[in-house]
Amino acid sequence: MKTLVVVDMQNDFLPGGALGVKGGDEIVPIINALIPKFDLIVATLDWHPPDHMSFASQHSGKKIGDVVKVKGVEQILWPDHCIQGTHGAEIVSTLKRDKIAKYFYKGTDKYINSFSAFFDNARRQSTGLEDYLKSKHVREIHLAGLATDYCVLYSALDAADLGFSVTVIMDACRAINLKPHDEELAFAAIAARGGKLVSSAEIIFQ
Repeated sequence: MKTLVVVDMQNDFLPGGALGVKGGDEIVPIINALIPKFDLIVATLDWHPPDHMSFASQHSGKKIGDVVKVKGVEQILWPDHCIQGTHGAEIVSTLKRDKIAKYFYKGTDKYINSFSAFFDNARRQSTGLEDYLKSKHVREIHLAGLATDYCVLYSALDAADLGFSVTVIMDACRAINLKPHDEELAFAAIAARGGKLVSSAEIIFQ
């Protein structure tokens, strides 16, 4: 079953949002064009409580991009974003949501972030995505969404570790690039783990 995992296409990650990703809005029509090419579409949502410990606002004297330890796990600090039940956490209205079979929520534990679509950052808790895909006999997944250098990257690496064949649709992703070249490094890491890197045209026009 040809499967597309749409990662964190939420209002707060689009330009103008709390953690806006440059060009994030540009990939919505690309993903919409990809959707009819897949048998199964699932999506992930960052879904934080308002006092999530990855928010810089929860740490006195700390700023966005700083790294702290919370309960022994390193956390990169971000602006408050994708807070449960808010407009910023909602999926982008221009995305073809009627084709999404199921949503998977991550980052719900206030003490630990969850970049990956499959697990939190310490792999203590599963989102349920692995079991769902395996129940559908999915062996290969394609990834698109935000952001290349965090949630797409770690979703791809975890998927490979779990035995899925992974393809990342490069032009259907955008990066935060906290540091220069983070996007390039992310793609290189995915390829090094055996992931395929393709363009949307290779799927849409095949």
